[in-house]
Amino acid sequence: MILKTIAEYGARDSQRQLPETVVLHAKRAVLDWLAALYPGTQVSPGLELHVACQDELGFGASSVIGYNTTAFAATAAWINGSVSHSVEFDDIFRDAVYHPGCPVIAAALAIAQSKNKSGMQLINAIVVGYEISTRIGAAVQPSHYKYFHTTGTVGCIGAAAAVAALCAPGNAIVMQHAIATATTFASGLQQAFRSDAMTKALHAGHAAAVGVRAGQAAASGVTGVEDILEGEVGFASALSAGANWKIALAGLGEEYNITRITQKNHGCCGHTFSSIDAALLLQQQHGFKVADIESIHIETYQTAIDVTGNFAPETAFEAKFSLPYAVAHALQFGSVRLEAFGKQRLEDKSLRKLITKISLLPDSEMTSQFPLHRSARVTITLKNGNSVFHYAKDRKGDPELPLSNEELDSKFDELVIPVLGREKAEELKRQIWQIDQLNVNELSLN
Repeated sequence: MILKTIAEYGARDSQRQLPETVVLHAKRAVLDWLAALYPGTQVSPGLELHVACQDELGFGASSVIGYNTTAFAATAAWINGSVSHSVEFDDIFRDAVYHPGCPVIAAALAIAQSKNKSGMQLINAIVVGYEISTRIGAAVQPSHYKYFHTTGTVGCIGAAAAVAALCAPGNAIVMQHAIATATTFASGLQQAFRSDAMTKALHAGHAAAVGVRAGQAAASGVTGVEDILEGEVGFASALSAGANWKIALAGLGEEYNITRITQKNHGCCGHTFSSIDAALLLQQQHGFKVADIESIHIETYQTAIDVTGNFAPETAFEAKFSLPYAVAHALQFGSVRLEAFGKQRLEDKSLRKLITKISLLPDSEMTSQFPLHRSARVTITLKNGNSVFHYAKDRKGDPELPLSNEELDSKFDELVIPVLGREKAEELKRQIWQIDQLNVNELSLN
């Protein structure tokens, strides 16, 4: 059974000494997750969840981060997982079209705090959750993404694996049953992307909470279906056009996907990034102003157009999923960060005028390379008749063009200092880089 092999790997890596580079990338993942989480505490749906869960707060030992309270592990994971996905600055595993940090780290941290685990035990659990879920996610793509949000579906599996690693380190049976139980609760529909509802962020929180409950249950003897992944009416059959399980198993425990994570350089949907990067590069290279632009033609992969082809976004959420808006904002203001989605920018008439100059066209070759490459070709024609173009095969922040540790620090500072203040943010950042030497309950999260 595929699940048995995966569970045996998870049990092994939950206890063993990991390679230094893997530990480093796990620290990067935690720092980046927190950078996405803190600004999310200031907006929906975090604000509403904090109210909705009032009766459950103040109990347990798991931090509800940014709200200066605690909860039992599943509730903390539900809130933290949702909040960390809300401002669209969370990490990506490109091959699986998946944001692993939100469900995996939210679940792992909640359990690690409740069980007073060491920072190194947390790191091991995060690595296990990332490896198992990213591989299963990649195995069922690209067909899975047609209808399902991988962070809500495969995220359940990653969260459960991480929790099993903490609740029963070294126990492959518990790992197997935790994953099996979580898999049957996998959910999250693409339709949630296509309105201004708050549901999309909740997919990540749901996955984190499912992982906590499945892992706790398995550690107490609750069993799951051993062929849930490849069975006739199991995960792959129901939620994809079939799976390539060789992708899931190749190099397992030897080559680590956590070292190939994309960290976001822009505060919006990742399908817009290559177009933003190409447009900004052309502006930097050729020095033109927005007033000089006659037209902007963008060729990219079909999924990018399907998910982000909205030319008339009305709300912040819709704008984060609007490729035309994101590119126009980048050219007019030089970046696409949190302020890009404030009321003033959304109502900017010159920005809206620039959007009307943009055209989108799917490219068959780029479409065929998805999800392994998220490419775009941007051609900008100027009013003087000159045209310039750039082909961005990959995105800034992808494994081929990674953010440096210093750039991650700067991103953390930009997003966390306004919430925590400089002194607390600097202390937390220092702790994360040294988390393998600390207990998780030493972290200054609130």
